[in-house]
Amino acid sequence: MNRSILHTALVTGLLATLGLAACDRPAVVAVPVPVATPGPAGPQGATGETGSTGNTGNTGFTGNTGATGNTGNTGATGKPGDGTTVIVVTPPASAPAN
Repeated sequence: MNRSILHTALVTGLLATLGLAACDRPAVVAVPVPVATPGPAGPQGATGETGSTGNTGNTGFTGNTGATGNTGNTGATGKPGDGTTVIVVTPPASAPAN
């Protein structure tokens, strides 16, 4: 008996679905909404007042001066020359390329 009730409910639901789907629904008509167009510009308004000037902030503290570094060691004195003179000849500069 349970199967026959289930079968009857299923067939009834199917017939109801098909019956409602066959109904004629009215078409939805979109009504165009008129768009407002702006008119000519009005006269210019009065100029507003100038705002107040803000306060100047406090000056910050000056930082501490750093410690002076140590002086390095002095280099040794060079040897005196033995009377020989060295002349370094450099090649002449090349002409610029055109």
